[in-house]
Amino acid sequence: MPPTEGETAPDFEALLCDGETFRSTTLADALDDRGGVLVSTGFAFSAIAQNWWKQFVRAGWGEFDDVSVLGVSRDGPYAQNEFLRWLDEPDFRFFADVNGEIGDSLDLLADRDHMANVSTPWRSAFVLDPEREVQYAFVADDWISPLPREEIETAVTNL
Repeated sequence: MPPTEGETAPDFEALLCDGETFRSTTLADALDDRGGVLVSTGFAFSAIAQNWWKQFVRAGWGEFDDVSVLGVSRDGPYAQNEFLRWLDEPDFRFFADVNGEIGDSLDLLADRDHMANVSTPWRSAFVLDPEREVQYAFVADDWISPLPREEIETAVTNL
């Protein structure tokens, strides 16, 4: 089961991309002073990811005070950095989950019909405090539903 409210998210380590560079970073080290929002999508340039992340830009998520906004997708670091440049939001960063290890550690991976030997994470969002305790969790039960943006923003306010 994916982490739920009150549980501690695993402290995975993966390449963290900032739009220009990437380096191996743990989740704990990527969280800001008040915590972070961890959003998982299948692939960076998918239509859903583009739509969601542009909404986050327009909603001002880059202006969260001392709260990291972190994406996770199955793309490699070069694609992640290109996506971040496309978003043009310098405060967002993405973990490259090329082998699905992050999705697996969060118990989010699902086999995709008509995509032979491909697993992608269920679309999800976790609001974490600085110790990685889950303050809010959402895991979609389908591939197209939008994230409950206002609920996430309320959870960030309550950090």
